[in-house]
Amino acid sequence: MNHYRSVFVSDIHLGTADCQAGYLLDFLNTVSCDTLYLVGDVIDLMAMQRRVHLPASHQAVIHKLIELAAGPTRVIYVPGNHDEFMRRFCGQTIVGIQIEYKAVHTTADGRRFMVCHGDQFDQVVRCSPLMLLVGDRAHGFLLRINRWFNAWRRMQGKPYWSLAAWVKSRIGKARTFIRRFELAALTAAERGHYDGFICGHIHSAGFLRSSEGLYCNDGDWVEHCTALVEQADGRLELLHWSENPVIIQSEPDTPSPEVDS
Repeated sequence: MNHYRSVFVSDIHLGTADCQAGYLLDFLNTVSCDTLYLVGDVIDLMAMQRRVHLPASHQAVIHKLIELAAGPTRVIYVPGNHDEFMRRFCGQTIVGIQIEYKAVHTTADGRRFMVCHGDQFDQVVRCSPLMLLVGDRAHGFLLRINRWFNAWRRMQGKPYWSLAAWVKSRIGKARTFIRRFELAALTAAERGHYDGFICGHIHSAGFLRSSEGLYCNDGDWVEHCTALVEQADGRLELLHWSENPVIIQSEPDTPSPEVDS
């Protein structure tokens, strides 16, 4: 079992048909950590107002999180916009899980990161969330195709691959939104005198370094199945988890040229 100093996951969207609960449960059963951050949109209470989809795999994830919180793992839950109802419980501990509006994480090498879901930047970048860029209906259609496509891949013995994410990566407006979002988070970190910002919300895992700080997005468990992990020495990495788990990105050592130019 791989052990990490800290793990960050977000945008799980339990309660919806598109949640990749099986992969997340396998991840939680395979790795261990000192601190687990749930960075928003864990249970999609917004979608569940229209239709509830809570099969055994989703319930198993909830039970696993409670089990982890009852053990040596510290579990911190920072609600997002899809589980905004839980923000009224910020400052409380429920079934061993600490609920906070935001958190400050200090890495093993002494860096301080603000941890928030990220929906507060929607107004700053003046654009709706990434999932709405192609429209609610179009995005839902993309995700349905994604489910069928990956069901076919499983029958062919092939690993998970997100068709929906590939399509959205080709949309110019989506790429523009992501960069605006990243820069807004870096600005917030700088103004708060933090070394970086850790968030989710836009379903796009990645790093962006400026001369002042490091932006980290842990991705999602709908399209990408990614987590941000901290090694014992404080190094941050992005892990993709499906049939073939792999580190897909490590934090950059130098600033991105287009950020500080």
